[in-house]
Amino acid sequence: MTQYSYLVGLVGTDIGHSLSPQLHEYEADRHGVRYLYRLLDTGAKPAGGHDLHELLRSCRDCGFSGLNVTHPFKRLVMPHLDELAPTALRVGAVNTVVFTPDRRAVGHNTDLAGFSESFARGLPDARLDRVVLLGAGGAGAAVAHALLDRGARHLQVVDPLQERAVALAEALNEHSGQERARAVSPEALEVVLSEADGLVNASPAGSVHHPRLPLAARLLHPRLWLADLNYRPLHTPLLRAGGALGSRVLHGGGMLVHQAAHSFRLLTGLPAHTSHMLADFADLTADPHAHA
Repeated sequence: MTQYSYLVGLVGTDIGHSLSPQLHEYEADRHGVRYLYRLLDTGAKPAGGHDLHELLRSCRDCGFSGLNVTHPFKRLVMPHLDELAPTALRVGAVNTVVFTPDRRAVGHNTDLAGFSESFARGLPDARLDRVVLLGAGGAGAAVAHALLDRGARHLQVVDPLQERAVALAEALNEHSGQERARAVSPEALEVVLSEADGLVNASPAGSVHHPRLPLAARLLHPRLWLADLNYRPLHTPLLRAGGALGSRVLHGGGMLVHQAAHSFRLLTGLPAHTSHMLADFADLTADPHAHA
């Protein structure tokens, strides 16, 4: 039976800037279905495990079709779900939860596909021999797997928490069956970047809440392509600095849209018009004063 209305939420902290509500609701309008997308902002302090469990239960009881999950809950949510889809298990992070008719909460990860498709569209011929990844959290893990899938030969993972970088590199190598990833300390960035083809920023640095470069500007060079997962502002400090040097750059809007399209399909069973969603994103970010 066709469903004509959906209630969806985004769980995270400091998410008032998110464009996910508009992207999902505009796409639903094209299908002629009623779709309410609500922000469930937990505030400055992350919810504890019990609170997160209760939040999921409450959303399910209130008739939510599912949830999107963002920082800092992409990994924290996993123990509270009834089932994990293969990609979520592989990445070790969840960004979409679907509530099934039998009241099961199933976790999915659409970030991997979202970044991969955005990268293919925005930097289709970028060299992937040596890539540096800043940030080993939930989003960073998805990007790391996507980069290896796209053929990255050597991936250097950098995170302020060294143990998190080590854990991600070990998981990547276990999955690939090769030593293609390794954890690198922040102090070694100058050396690894001098030899790198590309740099991906999967850290909060550069977002509207953390408007700063994720590394020293002197470490950048024109041969280095740059991708930033942040999209508010669209042109982050990293992308502006790299663009001034002549680097090829990729903003986070493409990943946002592509992962949203996959999430919309999971939540509704309806096909998503990704090209229209990309146009929606362009319209939503067209004001240079709001998104500079």
